[in-house]
Amino acid sequence: MATRNLLAELAEEYERLSGQRLVVESVGGVAAARRVQDGEPFDFIVLAADALDRLAEAGRIDPGSRVDLARSGVAIAVAAGAPRPDIRTEAALRDAILAARSIGYSTGPSGSHLVRLFERWGIAETIASRIVQAEPGVPVGALIARGDVELGFQQLSELMHVPGIDVIGSLPPEIEAITVFSAAICTASKQHAAAMALLSFLASPEAGAAKLRHGMALA
Repeated sequence: MATRNLLAELAEEYERLSGQRLVVESVGGVAAARRVQDGEPFDFIVLAADALDRLAEAGRIDPGSRVDLARSGVAIAVAAGAPRPDIRTEAALRDAILAARSIGYSTGPSGSHLVRLFERWGIAETIASRIVQAEPGVPVGALIARGDVELGFQQLSELMHVPGIDVIGSLPPEIEAITVFSAAICTASKQHAAAMALLSFLASPEAGAAKLRHGMALA
C-alpha cells in the first residue's frame, strides 16, 4: 500500500506515453505476496525488497527482472490539531510512546521495525494493551483520523495523503528504518517483454519526480 498512490500516477503516465493499457491492483503487502505465492497470474509485483527475496526463493518471480524503485522512511502522525509530542531523539520518542493513550502501526515493514524497537527498549509488555495494529490494507492514518489511535507510525507515503491527521516528523536518525520497494516480473506472466518495458519506466529517471512528490527517495 505504500506505493499505491505513486503507482497510480505512474501507471497513468505510462499509459499516456506507451499506449499500453495497464491495470494496477493495490492491496496490503502480506496479501500481495500470498496471492503471487498462490500462483495468481499477475504480470509484475511491487513489494518491500525482503518480501521479494522470499518470492524469488519460491520461484514465483524472475530474479533477473528485479529493479529497485524507491526508498521509503517511517513517519509519525497524530490527529489534526492534536498536541505534538517531542520525537526529536530516540529517548524523546520512547517517552512519547509510553505517554500515548494508544499506538498504531501496520503489518508492513514499518510495523515490524516498531515491534523490534519496543522489545529493545524493554517496553513491549508495558504498552501491549495500548497497541492497535491496522488490518492489512487499512491505513494507520485512518485509525488516527477517527480517534482509534493517538500516535501512529507508517511509511510517509501512506500517511501524507490521509485527511484528518498531522504528520509530525520521521523516526529520529539513530533509529531510522528505510524500506526499499522493488518490482519484479512474476513467473506466471505471459507478457514478459511488456512487463519488462514497464519496469524499466518505473525505475527510470523520468519517474523520479513522482516518487519525490509521494514522499519517497530515489532508489
